[in-house]
Amino acid sequence: MKYSIIPVTPFQQNCTLLWCETSKKAAVVDPGGDITRVMAKLDELGLQLEKILLTHAHIDHAGGTAELAKLTGVPIEGPHRGDQFWIDGLSQQSQMFGFPQVEIFTPDRWLEDGDKVTVGNETLEVLHCPGHTPGHVVFFSPESQLAQVGDVLFQGSIGRTDFPQGDHATLISSIRKKLFPLGDAVAFIPGHGPMSTFGQERKTNPFVSDSRG
Repeated sequence: MKYSIIPVTPFQQNCTLLWCETSKKAAVVDPGGDITRVMAKLDELGLQLEKILLTHAHIDHAGGTAELAKLTGVPIEGPHRGDQFWIDGLSQQSQMFGFPQVEIFTPDRWLEDGDKVTVGNETLEVLHCPGHTPGHVVFFSPESQLAQVGDVLFQGSIGRTDFPQGDHATLISSIRKKLFPLGDAVAFIPGHGPMSTFGQERKTNPFVSDSRG
């Protein structure tokens, strides 16, 4: 599994291209906006877009979804159905955060914990990791030891839980019980900022390190 990170929107959200090297088929994870830049990167890398994957439905992650799906005709997979209300509220989110008005959409496939999604010949495991939003999912490639974690975990920090239906205790549980058991060597792409590994965060992250018990 290969990847390329494209920071989009004023929030510098890590929109990510994931692709299968053998087939050159790709998924765009969390197309929050700046769709022309995303399409240009696909062209530059010679990739064929196969689907859109969503970790959750906050506007900086999902704002460009309808536009990209219309433009390319590819299906939308994710997030978990718990984020339906965030999708329904994309118009209000646009106004609240000063984004251009965006269209709502209906995912072609809602994802559940334990599901699998494919990108070309690659397979990603789906982990339902609520706390930041109730329907947040994480995509994990066991073969590549790579996870796309959205806004669950960051280098040195964790996702916000002060939005509607966010919950701090649930988020901590998602990180400790779902993500860390995947292994210290797993590298992860967060929704914002630099990459890290689960091992590094388990040792040093002030919110979820082992020293916090």
